[in-house]
Amino acid sequence: MRSAESIDTIVVIGGGISGLSSAFYLRKKAKEQGKELRIELIEAQSKLGGKINTLHKKGFVIEKGPDSFLSRKLPIIELAHELGIEHELVPTNTKAAKTYIMKNGKLHEMPKGLVLGIPTSILPFLASDLVSGQGKLAALADLLKGSEAREQDESLGGFLARRIGDEIVTSIAEPLLAGIYAGDLYKLSLQATFPQFAEYERKHGSIILGSRHNRAIMAEKNKGKQPATFMTFRQGLTSMVESLQSALTDITVRTETKVEALEKHNGHYELSLSGGEKLNAQAVIITTPAFAAHQLLQPYIESTMLAEIDYVSVANVVLAFDKTSFDAEFDGSGFLVPRSEGLHITACTWTSNKWLHSAPDDKVLLRCYVGHSEDQETVKLDDEAIVAAVRNDLKQVIGLQATPLFTEITRLNHSMPQYPVGHVQAVRNLRTEMSEKLPGVFITGAAFDGVGLPDCIRQGKEAAEIMLDYLETTHSK
Repeated sequence: MRSAESIDTIVVIGGGISGLSSAFYLRKKAKEQGKELRIELIEAQSKLGGKINTLHKKGFVIEKGPDSFLSRKLPIIELAHELGIEHELVPTNTKAAKTYIMKNGKLHEMPKGLVLGIPTSILPFLASDLVSGQGKLAALADLLKGSEAREQDESLGGFLARRIGDEIVTSIAEPLLAGIYAGDLYKLSLQATFPQFAEYERKHGSIILGSRHNRAIMAEKNKGKQPATFMTFRQGLTSMVESLQSALTDITVRTETKVEALEKHNGHYELSLSGGEKLNAQAVIITTPAFAAHQLLQPYIESTMLAEIDYVSVANVVLAFDKTSFDAEFDGSGFLVPRSEGLHITACTWTSNKWLHSAPDDKVLLRCYVGHSEDQETVKLDDEAIVAAVRNDLKQVIGLQATPLFTEITRLNHSMPQYPVGHVQAVRNLRTEMSEKLPGVFITGAAFDGVGLPDCIRQGKEAAEIMLDYLETTHSK
């Protein structure tokens, strides 16, 4: 048994899903390796979980933050199994599979086989009135172009435009991807967002053929069954946060505590906490937003790239209704609104259709999204004004005039990191510099290698492995 003084301390800064995952896998892997480790998790807010926030109200399960995750990204499924809550996982309602996109003031069903805006089934795409004849020809030209692969990173919008045309980018890809990044596709990095598209171009000479090939592989893997694209937890995503907290009762967790400074000393780091306490650590994992990490790291490294990662503010407005007074018909899981349509809302999820567990049988639950990189004003409206704007848009799109039973408004200020062109290389350079100037300090989270919940969990796991390897290497010297 090592003395208390000789036990390594790792501090995890940030109690969102990236920080919780880092702490969970640090604890798990240290125990598997027979290592004693002191783990401290520091969170500035009063609760853990970051943007994850489930509200249980009057029989409704309401997500005020993210509402689901891509089921093909396995880290979150694996974590659910490790936490023993895999039985709580639920897929989307198969009877509400249709998604609509607004065009010229009307909703059009998204053609089957459309994957992130890429038409993988040609006949449904040709039959759709969502894209003009000229737009269809521009998209199908991708099949004949061959590889135009570029060595350097480029914008996601620029890449898609040169492969399948501007019209699909504006009318389909932008609204489809708005829920993930809320950004301008012509400013977002291809390599940091959808590197598989560039790989399709290199390997297949066509992103349509590459997407179809990937679909075939997934179909074979799933034995011909079409798995649900999205999943969540029956009692909400907070179930995962609560299970992580229960699994971490033997580590020190501090909420309402901010790390105000990080100082490098010989062989360890000293962290100054907001309450005046000093905390020593052999290693530190930083999972905060980039702008907060910048404040901690700038005395030691060239952290300009952290300051240059822009964050977009968004909001969601949830509306609950009695089914008897609900005066609109809809047969899908929701609809998307391109920016060119000039509405406040960017999308609407018919939550009670998409997730059957989310509302009592005699009720209807809608969730509308507002805010993107070119509209940061709607998010700033007061509660009455933002609800009025959303209800006016719903009246215009689907004719809904019913008065909601209640509304829930959630503003997520500075919540959506925007990955600029060159982001992947900039992160690589930053981490290289940190390994030289701040060995034992690792930075990870939504600002770096993926914004979705599975991506953040994967990053937390990777950070834990890197830190344990670092300590092993340090002790072996």
